[in-house]
Amino acid sequence: MAIRHARTGGSPAGGRSIEVDFFRGLVLIVIVLDHIPGSTLSHLMLHAYAMCDSAEVFVFLGGYASAAAYTAVLAGRGESAAKMRFVRRCWEIYRAYLLTAVLTLVSGALLALLHLNPPMVELSGWPPFAGQPLRQAFDIAVLRRQPYLSSVLPMYVIFALCVPFVVPLARRASVLALALSVAIWALARPLASLFSIDDMSDWAFNPFAWQLMFVFGVLCRVQPVSESFHTSRAARWLTRAAIVAALTFAIVKLFVLTQPLPGTLKQNLSVDRVINFIVIAWLAAQLVRMGGIAWLAQRLPAVVTVGRTGLVCFVAGTLVSLIVDTATPHMFHGFRGVLVGLGGDLVAIGAVLMIARGWSGWKSQQAAAPANNGAGAG
Repeated sequence: MAIRHARTGGSPAGGRSIEVDFFRGLVLIVIVLDHIPGSTLSHLMLHAYAMCDSAEVFVFLGGYASAAAYTAVLAGRGESAAKMRFVRRCWEIYRAYLLTAVLTLVSGALLALLHLNPPMVELSGWPPFAGQPLRQAFDIAVLRRQPYLSSVLPMYVIFALCVPFVVPLARRASVLALALSVAIWALARPLASLFSIDDMSDWAFNPFAWQLMFVFGVLCRVQPVSESFHTSRAARWLTRAAIVAALTFAIVKLFVLTQPLPGTLKQNLSVDRVINFIVIAWLAAQLVRMGGIAWLAQRLPAVVTVGRTGLVCFVAGTLVSLIVDTATPHMFHGFRGVLVGLGGDLVAIGAVLMIARGWSGWKSQQAAAPANNGAGAG
């Protein structure tokens, strides 16, 4: 998947890709909806008609954006600055993880105190934490156990530390980088057992498996598919094959695999999920090339803003999903249940958009303050 990194249809002067920010914003909104059990719109999301879901897209875009950030700092300030940028990023993600864990546990405690939403109380991880607070707090701090909704962030801590090694390797020897990543993915389960993170209750995402999605993103940024290949006959045949494959996966998911699949398939990034993602990613790349995604992003700037405030929206989105799920009545079924679920979805989407806009505005004010102070002093 080759997403243009140059200024496209309104990308800011810093060279950010409006398509990447749009995809990230869309995925963050979908993640919030997917974690609302009564959501109506979640039944229309990627997981409903594909073997993969928003998690693959989120991790892939994380790799793409990380490679873009590393190469930009490398070109402007050198290798040491690029490495330090991701050491700081690792600390930022770890703090976001701890904050998400605290918000999840506090939410679970309040729900338990008020005798509301028992299923969410269990999912939050509050009951075991209340029983062994010191032990649980230590396990959370060392990433041994992650409360509900915070589980994707620990592997991002690891990935951020690996960026200074992965990106240079991908730039120099892309085939070797891909081969190493595939080998680690193939050995993901024994590696997870070796490090005692093979239990779903410990790590919902096996980092040894999911690094493959992250490396895919890195490679697509530093070694994009050439425009000459995109316009070739082989690429046209690949697109036709991808359309057929995507439809086949959709039919299988909708009419054959109607029961929930084992969670370990997602935890360890099964091969069918990888293939389905690659198929969808290729088709998405063609939409990017044709300008369709940039056109859509320009008309939905609020979604782009969510993508540009990703970490904040992810953390805040966990709280939004918990609140909306608790506040949404669950006694309605049929058409009324659909309407109630849709109302909760709209509230959740509106909340995420408002959080992104508020945070973006506050950051802009913070950035403008030193300039204004300097002008006043002058």
